[in-house]
Amino acid sequence: MSAEIAFLQESQQIASELDQVFQAQRQAFAANPMPTAGQRLQWLKTLRTLLSDERQALIDAISSDFGNRSADETLLAELMPSLLGIEYASKHLKRWMKPSRRSVGMAFQPASAKVVYQPLGVIGVIVPWNYPLFLAIGPLVGALSAGNRVMLKLSESTPTTAELIKRLFARVFPEDLVSVVLGEAEVGMAFSKLPFDHLLFTGATSVGKHVMRAAAENLTPVTLELGGKSPAIVSRDVPLKDAAERIAFGKTLNAGQTCVAPDYVLVPEDRVDGFVDAYRKAVLQFYPTLVDNPDYTSIINERQQARLNRYLSDATDKGAKVISLFNQSQGRRMPFSLLLNVTDDMTVMQDEIFGPILPIVPYSRIDEAFAYINQRPRPLALYYFGYNKAEQKRVLDQTHSGGVCLNDTLMHVAQDDMPFGGIGPSGMGHYHGHEGFLTFSKAKGVFIKQRFNAARVIYPPYGKAIQRLVYKLFIR
Repeated sequence: MSAEIAFLQESQQIASELDQVFQAQRQAFAANPMPTAGQRLQWLKTLRTLLSDERQALIDAISSDFGNRSADETLLAELMPSLLGIEYASKHLKRWMKPSRRSVGMAFQPASAKVVYQPLGVIGVIVPWNYPLFLAIGPLVGALSAGNRVMLKLSESTPTTAELIKRLFARVFPEDLVSVVLGEAEVGMAFSKLPFDHLLFTGATSVGKHVMRAAAENLTPVTLELGGKSPAIVSRDVPLKDAAERIAFGKTLNAGQTCVAPDYVLVPEDRVDGFVDAYRKAVLQFYPTLVDNPDYTSIINERQQARLNRYLSDATDKGAKVISLFNQSQGRRMPFSLLLNVTDDMTVMQDEIFGPILPIVPYSRIDEAFAYINQRPRPLALYYFGYNKAEQKRVLDQTHSGGVCLNDTLMHVAQDDMPFGGIGPSGMGHYHGHEGFLTFSKAKGVFIKQRFNAARVIYPPYGKAIQRLVYKLFIR
């Protein structure tokens, strides 16, 4: 009983501390509910300068949390898109903030209408461990651009990075503007229960359900960036070297610990052997050796590595053939593997892999590939490799996914002028660029009349000749 009481008291303490920060941000927002463009641009400039000045510290912290994260991968996949996203928002912010003029029907003249974009208030962001910087900065940029206050819950799986970001942000932002929250799962649970004006969660679908359930208690709108099994389709006529090299890059970046990494690849059955050879060559060109290779990123922790090894064991027990691309291993630097002869009853074909394992699923006709994808939960991303434009159009028309790359992987995420988000089990809502500004804004319709009021002609009592004329003109 004493343990239960202690747990309850700790939970109440966590909730109280979070609520204090939340209330401080809410009061600060009430004091400045419509920050000027100049204020918002200054926030973004401060953030950009901080990231640029502290890049090496951030690289080192992330690598420490992973046990080894390639410095170049952090530069390419975290710092560069973060800085470019800030630059893009800064360039377009004043235009985004302008009210949008809308037309008024003849029956309601004289009048005007517009949509104004108003900050929502206090935004909550729950950040995952796989890209602890980029997946914090992306939502933060959208929320600050829209004029909001922001609370960030960083992952307990990347403690060094989380503590560094908390310390750096506290140096340049007041806590009532940007606050960083640390802690284990119980803190995340309490965080998701706060009555935010919007809550963005990036992470596993299973956890996303709990976050959405908690947010529903406060009718808090949510953006869920989840995962799922993102397929890659290799066409009959694409050069295998082209497809394999680009799929290998998307799968090997961050050791496959990417929500939009290719989760499995659909290959024409008579091209499977050729694809295996081309994929092996591509991976070994990227990483000639695994041992002591600074470019080779580790699995984040032992728990995740054990999960991936269970996938391999389960698949092997059920008849899959494992093709390991390395004959050595080193700590959590897990060898890349291909899986052949996979079946639906294998765990690796049911759960998002999130690691350096790539199953190959053969198909005979492209329609079979479409059917295979469409019979499963809608993925966050879909990748097609083939230069036939008619078949490219069929891919876009006949499949559903959060986003698509034709003849590439991952790169759609870095395009600031496109929305990013899932569909169905892979998420809801979207952000990045202008869509991020809109997600964290209230688009408020405003109808304007001045002194003259033509609408008086339709006021009661009814039955007047002028009203009958109105009906004749506008109800046909």
